[in-house]
Amino acid sequence: MSTKAYYTHDEIGKGKPGFSKTRSIIEAAFYGNNVVEVKDLKQAYELAKNSPGTIVTDMPVYKPEEIGLEEGSKVLLFNDGSVTGRCAAARRIASEPGVDTNDLDLKVMDAVYDTRWSTMYHAQVYIGLDPEFMVKAHLLIPEGEENILYSWMLNFQYCSDEYNEMYKKSKPITDETDIYIFSDPQWEHVDHPLGLTYFNTETNCAALLGMRYFGEHKKGTLTIAWAIANRNGYASCHGGQKEFKISGSEDRHYVASFFGLSGSGKSTLTHATHNNKYDNITVLHDDAFIINTQTGASIAMEPTYFDKTADYPTGCEDNKYLLTAQNCSATLDNEGKVVLVTEDIRNGNGRAIKSKLWSPNRVDKIDYPVNAIFWIMKDPTIPPIVKVNGAALASVMGATLATKRSSAERLAPGVDPDRLVVEPYANPFRTYPLVNDYKKFRDLVKERNVECYILNTGDFMGKDIKPSVTLSCIEQVVEGTAQFKPWGPFSNMETLEVEGYIADFDDETYVDKLKARMTDRLNFVFDKDTENGGYNALPTQAKEALAKVISEAHNLVVK
Repeated sequence: MSTKAYYTHDEIGKGKPGFSKTRSIIEAAFYGNNVVEVKDLKQAYELAKNSPGTIVTDMPVYKPEEIGLEEGSKVLLFNDGSVTGRCAAARRIASEPGVDTNDLDLKVMDAVYDTRWSTMYHAQVYIGLDPEFMVKAHLLIPEGEENILYSWMLNFQYCSDEYNEMYKKSKPITDETDIYIFSDPQWEHVDHPLGLTYFNTETNCAALLGMRYFGEHKKGTLTIAWAIANRNGYASCHGGQKEFKISGSEDRHYVASFFGLSGSGKSTLTHATHNNKYDNITVLHDDAFIINTQTGASIAMEPTYFDKTADYPTGCEDNKYLLTAQNCSATLDNEGKVVLVTEDIRNGNGRAIKSKLWSPNRVDKIDYPVNAIFWIMKDPTIPPIVKVNGAALASVMGATLATKRSSAERLAPGVDPDRLVVEPYANPFRTYPLVNDYKKFRDLVKERNVECYILNTGDFMGKDIKPSVTLSCIEQVVEGTAQFKPWGPFSNMETLEVEGYIADFDDETYVDKLKARMTDRLNFVFDKDTENGGYNALPTQAKEALAKVISEAHNLVVK
């Protein structure tokens, strides 16, 4: 599919696709006489390299010609002051109850007006790396913010000759227009001390105001592309996917998708080589992809990786693939060369864009239908792996994807420190009702027989679950050798028994904790009925599936 940028005169007008109030405010700014078009990565690199405050390291970009850069290009570092992460409190979504779009539209009008004195840069990229799903996105950003623009063009697919031809071959989708994003990172407003990220995803536009952090631009753009995918028959996935190919008497393909919050092991599991025991493993992406709910095929949304640098010390082999870095430091090595200082010494959440070439087994599309979904959690009452049977339960467990609270978190008096923190489907970037994702994943299980598993990568009742244990569980599932047994009293959940991690349902303390954590999930779902006017309410079947689990736990007689 492709999106629409040009209109006949009959297609232009009030109430027609692409002509909402917010979009009309934002799109017009792209045609101002103060706008300079940035046509390719080479131009963007030169702009960023020469932007005030850029640190041009002596670290060469690996094989720059293969990604659209000149020979001799260097890794660029830019720091954003004290702003080193995204701000959820700044988000406003036009479709949500209580959002005053009239007030926000006026603020965007003034923000656009205030940039008339600045040179503005206009860049374009593709999101989605296969003709089946490609959307075009536009970014307008002031002079002085060239590093954000350059990283944005690297993060998504710049408009190369190859992808321009691919886009021409894709089929236009009625009523889906190009994405337009207006950004002014230096914007300030007394009503929005943390900035403002204002999304109207129904008409594919956004204003990112007062946001210096590149991650706001990456996820803000991706947010709209995921919303387009959601409207057009795809499950939008904030996760990783890989395909295993195993030779034998009957060649076996196994496509596994991993969903988890930051630090859960999602990326590690996606890129794991499994000691090269399989004939071939191909990686789709470790952060952003979509699944066609009709065919089960999957498409990567981005070519590169936006990774934390905490685990990549200076001199690490993986740093060879860096393109840009954000919120890290720099120093001189023993040869007098400027190199990155990573490991979060300067601040937490240091980041870098890493080349697609980092993963030699990358693909842009996996045609083979997805076989399994793995919800990655850190819930100490769940063994290393649990198989979830039943479409409603499988999906609602994703809707209540949970992790433990950080030990550094300050809690109000009376708050249970063991209570789970929930992020539905590990995706905090959703701009449409939660029920849409619930139905997509439910139907993948119900209609396409996709298997569903929970992986606990934290600890099980105080005993750390080693990565080798997790990998072994996954490998047994992939190879078809896993012998699942009923998990305690639960009729729709089974577990693969792993020595040292076997649940003791005669232990009253364990059973009570398990009940409490499952109750956390049910309470979370019930809260959605009233929170935000019921915008993210889930159907009764989701509550019933969780209630059944809790009932079976309560019916258990502890000896």
